[in-house]
Amino acid sequence: MLFEDVMSFLRNTPPFQFLEDTVLKDVAGTLSMEFYPKDSVILRQDGPASDSLRIIKKGGVKISLRSDTGEDMVIDYRGEGETFGLVSLMGNTQKTTITAVDDTICYLLKKNDLFKLIDSTPAFTEHFLQSHFTKYIDKTYREMRGRSLYYGGSDHLLFTTPAGELVSREVVTVGEEASIQEAAQVMAQERVSSVIVMDGKGLPAGIITDRDLREKVVAKGRGVEEPARSIMSLPLIRVDAKDYCFEAVLKMLRYHIHHVLVIREGALAGIITNHDLMVLQGKSPLSFAKDIESQLTVEGLVPVSKKITNSIGFLLKEGAKAGSIIKIVSELNDRLVRKVLESAERKFGQPPVPYCWIVFGSEGRKEQSFRTDQDNALIFADRDTAAEEAEARAWFSGFTAFVRDSLQQCGFPPCPSGYMASNPEWCQPLRAWKRCFTNWIANPTSDALLKSLIFFDFRPLYGDPSLADELRDHLRNALEGQKVFLGHLANLIVTNRPPLGFLKSFVVEKSGEHKDELNLKIKGITPIVDMLRLFALERGARETSTFERVEALRDKHTIVREYADELTYVLEFILLLRIHHQFGQWEAGKPVDNFINPHSLSTLERKTMKDAFHLISRMQDLIMERYKALIW
Repeated sequence: MLFEDVMSFLRNTPPFQFLEDTVLKDVAGTLSMEFYPKDSVILRQDGPASDSLRIIKKGGVKISLRSDTGEDMVIDYRGEGETFGLVSLMGNTQKTTITAVDDTICYLLKKNDLFKLIDSTPAFTEHFLQSHFTKYIDKTYREMRGRSLYYGGSDHLLFTTPAGELVSREVVTVGEEASIQEAAQVMAQERVSSVIVMDGKGLPAGIITDRDLREKVVAKGRGVEEPARSIMSLPLIRVDAKDYCFEAVLKMLRYHIHHVLVIREGALAGIITNHDLMVLQGKSPLSFAKDIESQLTVEGLVPVSKKITNSIGFLLKEGAKAGSIIKIVSELNDRLVRKVLESAERKFGQPPVPYCWIVFGSEGRKEQSFRTDQDNALIFADRDTAAEEAEARAWFSGFTAFVRDSLQQCGFPPCPSGYMASNPEWCQPLRAWKRCFTNWIANPTSDALLKSLIFFDFRPLYGDPSLADELRDHLRNALEGQKVFLGHLANLIVTNRPPLGFLKSFVVEKSGEHKDELNLKIKGITPIVDMLRLFALERGARETSTFERVEALRDKHTIVREYADELTYVLEFILLLRIHHQFGQWEAGKPVDNFINPHSLSTLERKTMKDAFHLISRMQDLIMERYKALIW
């Protein structure tokens, strides 16, 4: 080591900068230096205690904690000028795992040398111990063991109970040659609400539930001597025994079912039902879904729709992660919108042509929490003549206006910019949509880029999904080789920089209603969403959810491969911070917004937010480097 380099580093690193020059020289003379390759474990939880305080000269580390359930949770990131290992020095074991996230160089201050410094230098001691124990121990562990932003909560059953633990008995089965009557008799004898139909190879072929007996046999006067396989339901929806019960809830919501198979090591282990989950939790989002499905009118949906917001509070109290909350809320909102569309079809009759109702924005990405503006459009099948197309447009005009007004009744305000199917511009035949997408890509004006950011996150919600699938295929083909368009999109994305100043301070609003606050959505969530959208368009990924895009691109995109885990962590953190903030406003009867005062956060939360913004900034720099020939 070059002695002057070490001195220069320490003079700019708290709390060493508070030392007198003679003391600082003594400290510099005792330091050694170590190099840790990226992903190497420096200290391991429950391993030997550290023998040195490590001061990060270059690179960075992540600090993770293994919970009672065996899940590793990242609780902190530390970078240049920061230290780690103090808590370990004070005890006999290492309480966390510390891993290098980049190639990392550290100065090492031996335990005895550190303690001498603490004993002899009060200013150093006060700053050092307060910053570590207050910031990283008291706050972190209290938050993690309570209602933490980092801890899923081992006491919260829906999100920590493996599905396999709910299986209490062997699966009841019948052979595929059994009759309907024999299947019903087995269900009655075993006192179960479902039976699995097994094929000739002993594999599950389908499921018969009490609903199938009511709706397919009794209601239709079907002969009970017919084969049981003639009324069984497909496909069989399953979860792994290791999956948390939340996954079973999500699949029941998504597929409108009440039974899910549980698979353990490739074999059928049992069945869990919505009743099992309701007993586990006392109540769950399934109850809200049931309320939605039971309504036949828009007026009936209005009071039920308010319960969806209530479910956010329930999920927060259960210790749910942000990703889990937005999935559940999006599924419930999807159900409500479909019920509105069903009501519209009953009112207006059979549509003149096949159509698909698509959604975009946060709804398209399945990232809704509190009610957002309506962001939807309609694709209808191409017509042979102009007269037929005009007839379809006229029919859909009244239909979409009814849906818009009904959704507004249910708490979804109209989009101020008019990005709704009730706007004739966004109620088009398939060929018109293809033409729009092609023109936006070929002529990337500012307006075209804005619309691309909005509409390219579309997903089908109701109607004929093949129309949306064909449009997605067209988009994928139209983007092939279009580096100029992607370059313009990249340029637009990197201009939205994170709100950090030169001295690592937050850049907040200087005046107005939101003075001293920053916008979590615009400055935190939007840059991540935009970057992942860009990468998805580059690689032709069909996923629209940002979390799903990370997983889909993990092995396909160099930047995502490098930062996938950090991206997921950062997005989880910012989303959950936003949900907590908005729910607090909603409970207090205040308007819900995205603005937060950084000084209202804990020290750990502020530090994590800074680290999140640094990650976003680093990724934007990589995008600029990747597209610099096209951006400038």
